[in-house]
Amino acid sequence: MHTLFDPATTEKMLLRIESITPKATRQWGKMTVDQMLAHCAKGLEMAIGIIKPKRVFIGRILGPLIRKKYSDESPFGQHSPTSDELRMTAPQNFDEEKQRLISLMKQFSSAGEKGATSHPHPFFGKLTPGEWGIGMYKHLDHHLRQFGG
Repeated sequence: MHTLFDPATTEKMLLRIESITPKATRQWGKMTVDQMLAHCAKGLEMAIGIIKPKRVFIGRILGPLIRKKYSDESPFGQHSPTSDELRMTAPQNFDEEKQRLISLMKQFSSAGEKGATSHPHPFFGKLTPGEWGIGMYKHLDHHLRQFGG
């Protein structure tokens, strides 16, 4: 099981992020590559506890039923919903967002499980630190695959 709390996994993920360029084209979805980087950085801010998105109503109902999907071996689906706080619609600065994502990923990874937030996920609710590490890996993997990285 891949987790951002594993240094080898984190290093591979950092290489994938470094390989993303402003010319990367999406394979699915609506975000541009700069928006994707900002979106992923926001996801890590959520996992660290810098931002604390509100629970969404549908997540309170469905979250417990499908919570195991957040941290199992299966990749995220191509058109998975996102929290409003993580939604990116305006253009972003590619270089700034890439560096911010790298910095937040290093911060999250190096802090280990003790650095994961205790604030509930907006859809899945209360997660263990281990679930945050796996889920954040899956989230980044999903979006890097979206842009061929």
